[in-house]
Amino acid sequence: MDRNRLQHQAACMRRSLFDQGYLDEPFIQLEELQDDANPNFVQEIVTLFYTDSARLIQNIEHALSTRPTDFNKLDDYMHQFKGSSSSIGAKKVTDECTVFGEYCSAENAEGCIRSFQQVNQEYVILRRKLEVYLQMAKQAAVSRTA
Repeated sequence: MDRNRLQHQAACMRRSLFDQGYLDEPFIQLEELQDDANPNFVQEIVTLFYTDSARLIQNIEHALSTRPTDFNKLDDYMHQFKGSSSSIGAKKVTDECTVFGEYCSAENAEGCIRSFQQVNQEYVILRRKLEVYLQMAKQAAVSRTA
């Protein structure tokens, strides 16, 4: 595939992630920090996000299955997850974390469970789309230098 076409496809994919509300401003700021001295910066930060998220999701799942429900612990875990999501610009995930926090405040266990399913779904969709975009962007960058 020629360089211009790869770059165009990567740009279109990126735009769609913003247009669909998956990403917002902090992701742009991450991209602005990437340069020739650190060409994999965004990939490295996103990979750290995935690692941190896996741990937090596991903690939330465990807390949701424990009775009685410890809403303070759940809220703490979700607050951490929301912070991580927000720091990379994961808008839909961050928004769903906010909804989860509202259920925690109301001490609504069923609402927390339903909300967590939505948080997890948005996370999985974002991860899949972001992995495709980052791979495409990397290929476009490599073809730029080749």
